[in-house]
Amino acid sequence: MIVALTGATGFVGGAVLQRLLRREHQVRVLVRNPDRAGRLRDYGDVQVVAGELGDEAALATLVAGAEAVVHLVGIIVPKGSQTFDRVHVAGTAALVAAARAAGVRRFAHMSALGARADAAATPYHRTKAAGEDAVRRVFPGHVILRPSLIAGPGNVPLRMMINMVRMAPVVPVIGDGRYRMQPVWLEDVAEAFALAVEREDLAGTYDIAGPEALTWHQMLDRIEEALAVRRRRVGVPLGIVRLGAAAGLALPELAPITPDQLQMLLEGSTTDANALPTVFGVTPRPFAEVMREMCAPYAPENSGPGVAPRA
Repeated sequence: MIVALTGATGFVGGAVLQRLLRREHQVRVLVRNPDRAGRLRDYGDVQVVAGELGDEAALATLVAGAEAVVHLVGIIVPKGSQTFDRVHVAGTAALVAAARAAGVRRFAHMSALGARADAAATPYHRTKAAGEDAVRRVFPGHVILRPSLIAGPGNVPLRMMINMVRMAPVVPVIGDGRYRMQPVWLEDVAEAFALAVEREDLAGTYDIAGPEALTWHQMLDRIEEALAVRRRRVGVPLGIVRLGAAAGLALPELAPITPDQLQMLLEGSTTDANALPTVFGVTPRPFAEVMREMCAPYAPENSGPGVAPRA
């Protein structure tokens, strides 16, 4: 089938694109900067449409004749005109309207675990929830996926964690490090999106996550085991981190984390309703396996499973 895809040049989008192509779908992608699309054309059955979510003509071209839409575009930090409202809400609504007008049957949308309209939630989570609503209002047969932290080679924060454990004798930990994540492998997410396109029995909003909820310390344990190293950890008081995050609003290039990102980190990202095994029939890959794969170029040869876990 013809599948219209947004976010194809991103971390998740590249994996979803290749998964769809391997399953012999024709994929049409929306790309803001055509100069970044050269490698996409090399994949074969890919048509590139230049434009963005606010471009009605480009959206009409993107969805014309498509049977399904996979919408992955999202931002973590707003920049210039790319605000949360413009991307997550207005952009999603515009794509939904174009897809509906073109007679698209399936609409698969990437949201985020923790998305909610709660006033106490971050703007990221609130606008993700609003984007979900835009899909639900128009497509009764929608599939909305809410992934936890997505683990894979293109995840920049995860790569920073690995490099820090590799090279720093002391690893800083925000607060007590007990906040929990449920990292999900990138390829498991891509498989879920492919199934969302293909299986007409799927409809609704689904949490997708890895097989286990891990504290920040446990995630660092898995990285240390994969690299066969042991590092000293130092807790950084939350007051200091909050001060630095607030200062980053004025000097973002100097701050490694924003206040909203800090709030989401401390809230954690876990679920008791992981749909990967129960709905999609996918056995989620453990975080330790993903880390062994990502750390393999840096780990000592024949290091086995790594160092012993911490007591």
